[in-house]
Amino acid sequence: MRRNRGIQEFGRVLKEARHILPALTYKMPEGEDPASLGRQFQESAEQYAELPLLLHEGREWTYGAFNAQVNQLAHHFLELGFQRGEPVAVFMETRAEFLKVFLALAKLGVPASLINNSLTGDSLAHCIRSPGNRRVIVGEERALTLGAVMDQLSAEGEMRCYWLRDRGEANCPAWASDISDGYRTCSPENPPVTGTILAKEVAAYIFTSGTTGLPKAAIVNHRRILAAGHGLGRLGLQLQSSDRIYLCLPLYHITGLGPGFCGAISNGASIFLRRSFSASAFWRDIQASKSNCFVYVGELCRYLTLQPECAEERDNPLQKMIGNGLRPDVWEAFRDRFGVERICEIYGSSEGNLVMANALNKEFTIGTPMTTAAVVQYDVDNDCVIRNSKGRCVKAEVGDAGLLLGRIDKKAKFDGYINAEATNNKILTDVFKPGDRWFNTGDLVRQIDVGFALGLKHYQFVDRTGDTFRWRAENVSTNEVAEVLNQHPQINMANVYGVEVPGIEGRAGMVAFEHENAEQFDIIAFQTLVERDLPAYAQPVFVRIQTTIETTATFKLVKGRLRKEAYHLDEVGDDVIFVRKPRSKGYERLDREYYESLCRGEGGF
Repeated sequence: MRRNRGIQEFGRVLKEARHILPALTYKMPEGEDPASLGRQFQESAEQYAELPLLLHEGREWTYGAFNAQVNQLAHHFLELGFQRGEPVAVFMETRAEFLKVFLALAKLGVPASLINNSLTGDSLAHCIRSPGNRRVIVGEERALTLGAVMDQLSAEGEMRCYWLRDRGEANCPAWASDISDGYRTCSPENPPVTGTILAKEVAAYIFTSGTTGLPKAAIVNHRRILAAGHGLGRLGLQLQSSDRIYLCLPLYHITGLGPGFCGAISNGASIFLRRSFSASAFWRDIQASKSNCFVYVGELCRYLTLQPECAEERDNPLQKMIGNGLRPDVWEAFRDRFGVERICEIYGSSEGNLVMANALNKEFTIGTPMTTAAVVQYDVDNDCVIRNSKGRCVKAEVGDAGLLLGRIDKKAKFDGYINAEATNNKILTDVFKPGDRWFNTGDLVRQIDVGFALGLKHYQFVDRTGDTFRWRAENVSTNEVAEVLNQHPQINMANVYGVEVPGIEGRAGMVAFEHENAEQFDIIAFQTLVERDLPAYAQPVFVRIQTTIETTATFKLVKGRLRKEAYHLDEVGDDVIFVRKPRSKGYERLDREYYESLCRGEGGF
């Protein structure tokens, strides 16, 4: 029997390998080559003109029809004075007009600064002006939020705003120009400039929460976004023109935009686009749209496994999925319950030069690197790499967790951020030999045995290092959160970190600080502060009020012990813990009953 299983696995891997070769033989364009997302799209629009491209909220477009409308919008942007190389902020929800705007800008060589549509206040203003934007395109649905920071943006210099109607009947605000209809009289022909745009030019700025400060703008050039579409679309989803992708992720994230949208248009597939994820509507949508592919983040899959069984989930058409953050326990439950044949977990980041993909459809792995990677020993408590007596990094043993690095070379360039200091902080040098340069992913992984795999090394994600953690499929910068919490008059030094909650992807935000009397701490003012100044995913779930705080010799806050103790009542001594329960109106004292339900994975998150 064991020999038969081995033969079956050998045959299965060889079958998967047939799809890898075409993806690996894709020739990445060089920086000076005339190659861009806009050019790729119009070539696909010519090849697949009559095939369906997009289904969204009762509307449908073929490749040809969508390309014509994108061209009209691009010509209108030229009339408005948009210039090649000058970035424009895009602040909209996931809808068809977002894609029209993004492609129109791409065709003109105008970098799109893709703004997280959950941002407000200072973070929003920072991101809009960060890459040097002097123009912003806002959807009707986010206009009130943008209007709240217009005075701040105007004080920084001229900011031209353009407004696009959504489903409502609102009027364009006085501070913006309505471009909802004006472009429809423009030419539907491809703009001539598109053919001249080079692969090295910037296609988008995608904001990522780093370990310090406000969100940073990562540079995504056309070369890279084409690679995401061709490589991950073909390698991960094995896309063909007959496939349809169910896409409900935010388009300001690289996962939804890269292997999702760009993967589809690179291979002639179609997309069912949903503005936001709904667990209760998911299988109904899948059946109605006949979607056989799904772009996920792990938390969405967990939500689906927690839903009661429904008729639509049986005999569903879903066959293939690609994404990141799928926990092993959810992986197995999702696959077995819904019968998905292919799960391609991927690994990467908006700014990084390292991509992994589970191309061989192995279980519980982020796959194998597409460029040169290394896993080195890491001191988690002191938050630093371990170097030997010669000053070189030490490779981690197979099975041991270590820091993942991606070698920087001609094939795997690191474009980094618009901020040179932030870019340099992500580069490690003299890792294995003098002068070598490696991208520091900030993530811990381990090499695992997946059986027969054509000699390809496979890895499993372990955790994030440092001051950034993931919660609700978003990166949370602890320093950014701490800067907000320190505004509370009773908090001198907020220590923010992520803690594990049984059965939940990522880490829930927790803050610890010193206060002489927990009973006198104004938790209502704290709640008002976080709700006003932090997006929902960054608001702390747990609050720990300490009698004393611990710092290092250089006055850095110590997090290691706090992470381990988390909200465990038997380990925090006399410290008081508050918790914001799911769907609760406010913070409340963590009692023994609810604590035990959390430990059982029954906290309701």
